[in-house]
Amino acid sequence: MEIDTKQLWRSLLENVKVSVSAPVFNTWFSQTHLVNLKKDNQRYVAEIGCNNVFVKNTIENRYFGLIQDVLSSSLELPCELLFVIKENPDQRKNGLSLTPLFEEPTVKSQEITNIARNVGLRPGFTFANFAVSSSNQMAHAAAEAVANDLSSAYNPLFVWGGVGVGKTHLMHAIGYSAIEKDQETKLYCCTGEQFTNDIVEGIRNKTTSAVRQKYRKLKALLLDDIQFIAGKEGIQEEFFHTFNALVSSGGQVILTSDRPPSEISKLEERLKSRFEAGLIVDIAPPDFELRCAITQIKAKEKGVELAMDMAQTIAGNLESARKIEGFLIKLFSEARIKNVEITPEFIESQLGKGGETNGQILKKSSPNDVISAVSKHFSLNKKSLLGASRSRPVARPRQVLMYILRIDLGLPLEEVGRIVGRDHTTVMHAVNKITHMVSSDVNIREDIRGIKNML
Repeated sequence: MEIDTKQLWRSLLENVKVSVSAPVFNTWFSQTHLVNLKKDNQRYVAEIGCNNVFVKNTIENRYFGLIQDVLSSSLELPCELLFVIKENPDQRKNGLSLTPLFEEPTVKSQEITNIARNVGLRPGFTFANFAVSSSNQMAHAAAEAVANDLSSAYNPLFVWGGVGVGKTHLMHAIGYSAIEKDQETKLYCCTGEQFTNDIVEGIRNKTTSAVRQKYRKLKALLLDDIQFIAGKEGIQEEFFHTFNALVSSGGQVILTSDRPPSEISKLEERLKSRFEAGLIVDIAPPDFELRCAITQIKAKEKGVELAMDMAQTIAGNLESARKIEGFLIKLFSEARIKNVEITPEFIESQLGKGGETNGQILKKSSPNDVISAVSKHFSLNKKSLLGASRSRPVARPRQVLMYILRIDLGLPLEEVGRIVGRDHTTVMHAVNKITHMVSSDVNIREDIRGIKNML
């Protein structure tokens, strides 16, 4: 009996959906299809199509076993998998979106774009080009829930995190989604500084009532960097009443900050209480996989296709989305000016020059100073720290050493490898490992802070 491959793949996707998170499913599995299925004696060979090389690599490396198990169970025979880069003809035929990460930007009507700009939104900040991973999955899911049902899902929604992790992007994506669904939606997006300036101008020009009307009659207020109003008694008083008026009338409030409400000094307790009554979610610094995705997204936006190995090199050396975007601008500009092809070697050379772009350079410290500080902090002698031992009490401090040499001193990968007696791929792995741990392990953060204090 001939097998219906489309039905088989739909069944597989339903099974997979139960095993992975919604963002993971939407980001990766929605971009796959079953190209071909052949029976070879007592086994099947399945050819699985992926929309691009990044999807292929991620699915093949991370979910090979899951797909193989589900297919083998459905077919009741062993199944071998072959992954290929091939566009789904059904998606093309139906005009469906191929991928939230790497598709060409959808052409929006000029009217919607103008509305978005008029209310303070950046049209490019949408859910479609927001890369999702474990570090921002919760915040992304919460933002989508709010966008789908303003004022009913989480109100207020408070998103916090460090610089360049995507807080503003998510907030703007909610607003843009609301306008796409209903162009009549009254919303406004501004920063804490803009809100403050509006209130001050209202008082100065005796137009306070007009300012209140502007903010209190909205369906949604999106306020970026709410920590800016802390310590300003009059502004906090006005925002308190604006917040109450919006929520009581069914309006949505979305706030972002660089820290949670409980840690914003000089923020009135009544405001903290209001903020904590909704949902507070944090976004951790991007992990290695997410930085790879961001690298390819930003490169694609600039009209350049970067191979996976190049994206990995960049992601392994730069720890934030903003640094990645800044480096790509520099990289592409240098390539155009010098009229050279972008190669792994060219990327490495530009990374080597980019130490000064890393935000926390310990300018007065030498590699030997860092080695001494790490040795002292972890109570290890230098011979052990730079030796061959792979035991955890030695390997972790060595990874911290490589992280500080690379991120804070801005040394090239090869130079760090030479200092610690390792190759550049080991250094890249160590930097990625510690970068990930910094976002989730308070002990690692304290270790690095202690070492920097010594320096």
